[in-house]
Amino acid sequence: MPPPIAEQIIRSLRCLMGLDGSTIGIERVRQLGVNTRYFRQRLRELGFITYGNDDSPVVPLLLYMPGKVGAFARRMLQKNIGVVVVGFPATPIVESRARFCLSAAHTREMLDTVSISPTFSYCLPSKKTFIS
Repeated sequence: MPPPIAEQIIRSLRCLMGLDGSTIGIERVRQLGVNTRYFRQRLRELGFITYGNDDSPVVPLLLYMPGKVGAFARRMLQKNIGVVVVGFPATPIVESRARFCLSAAHTREMLDTVSISPTFSYCLPSKKTFIS
C-alpha cells in the first residue's frame, strides 16, 4: 500500500476515535447513526420493507417487481437522488431492490425529500399483489 494512502487511513481512524484532539469523528459517527435509524423508521412507517441491520447505513429497499428496477433508478436520477438498484440474477426474481447509502452529512430535510417522493409510492405493491 502506498504510504500516502496508509497515512490517510491512519488519520481517518485517529479522527474517528477522537485521538486527534477533536470530537468531529465521534460526532459524525453519532449523526450517521441518527440518520440511519430515522430513514429506516420513516420508510417502515410508509409501508416499505427494508432489509439489513437497523444500524447499517446501507438501506436496501425492496421493489418486488423486476420491471420496476430500471424505471425506479431513472426516476430517482431525475430527482438527483443517488441509488443503486439490484435485480435478478443478483437477487431472487421477486426481491429486486434499491440500495441507499446514508451519510452523516445528510440532513433530515434531505432524508424526508427522498422518503416522501412520489417515486416511492410507485414502488409499493398494491394489496392485490398479496391476494392469491
